[in-house]
Amino acid sequence: MRFGGPTPKPLSVFRGRPLVAHAVNAALDSGLTPVVVVVSDDNVEAVLASAIRVARNETPELGISSSLHAALRAVEADADIDGVVVGLADQPFVGADAYRRVARAYDHGARLAVATYGGRRANPVLVAREHWREALELTGDGGARVLLRRHGAVEVPCDGTGDATDIDTPEDLAVLERRPMEK
Repeated sequence: MRFGGPTPKPLSVFRGRPLVAHAVNAALDSGLTPVVVVVSDDNVEAVLASAIRVARNETPELGISSSLHAALRAVEADADIDGVVVGLADQPFVGADAYRRVARAYDHGARLAVATYGGRRANPVLVAREHWREALELTGDGGARVLLRRHGAVEVPCDGTGDATDIDTPEDLAVLERRPMEK
């Protein structure tokens, strides 16, 4: 665990709530459904809202691609789902509107899309169903960004919706605790 310590990073307290709660609330507030949260720890699952689906990642040591696999498998049987918008639990400043903007790219023909903040690519990302088979073959920590590099992606400006600063260390957490939350 990169974050260190006995507490899983998603359960680290940020502004009085578990870190994962910030990401889940943004996803729920986006209005996109279903909201699927990939977990590898029972304690993380225990704090999640009942309005979400939980997908288990039994092999998190295989990298972020294993979480993407779990998310896709959780929705692949639902033929009404044409794509997924993927965010990360350690990015508490990503807002609901970023999820909505990236999802709308699908309606305008995008099959892979990525949020940008100040011109820099970050999360969330859109992966349309036609890329799921390839996504399920990914390994390691590349995740969806491998698909974005292979095939290109529509860049969706998400300035003003928050930002994708992530928390990788306890020091990051302390610094971001002092930063004002963007709307």
